[in-house]
Amino acid sequence: MSTLDEARDALRQRQGLGARYDASEAPAQDLALARSGTAYFARKLNELDDAALYAPSQVAGKTRAHVICAVSYQARAISRQAEAAAAGTEIPPLRDPEWDALEDLDLGATLPPRALRHLFDHSAVHLDVVWRDLPGAGWDLEGAGADGNPRPLRATAMERARMLWQSALDLGNGARMRDLPPVLRPE
Repeated sequence: MSTLDEARDALRQRQGLGARYDASEAPAQDLALARSGTAYFARKLNELDDAALYAPSQVAGKTRAHVICAVSYQARAISRQAEAAAAGTEIPPLRDPEWDALEDLDLGATLPPRALRHLFDHSAVHLDVVWRDLPGAGWDLEGAGADGNPRPLRATAMERARMLWQSALDLGNGARMRDLPPVLRPE
């Protein structure tokens, strides 16, 4: 049994009956990377004062507000897929073919600071709840990824982890490559 498994078992014992957990079929290691990435990104975001949210990011031509919106919109899109899987309805593509991502990011990047922070917080919590409530079989259902190709929903956990950790670097306020978990560092 891994350290992560032992920690999860101890948590279940402390919380008792009535608490809800990830399905046993869920990709626990990938979810742990995504959740730690959420915490790391949140920390880097909260280190920024309100004016700094609109400063340039490490992504050419994009502000930090653009990065925050991209992270938040990805969480919303993954949530829609997992909710459809849990409801037994058709799983929508990660990106609607008619959605203009650049236009939406540009519009979202004009939100006031409090709204940007709330967008991130709410989308992250919502995604975590949806993942937690996804039945075990739902993790193997397929939905179209960002590239339009089908992939099992279990892949969304690693996609999310990669996005969060890279976006923390993209904020450009002190995140370091060595802070990334080894599995996510470029080779």
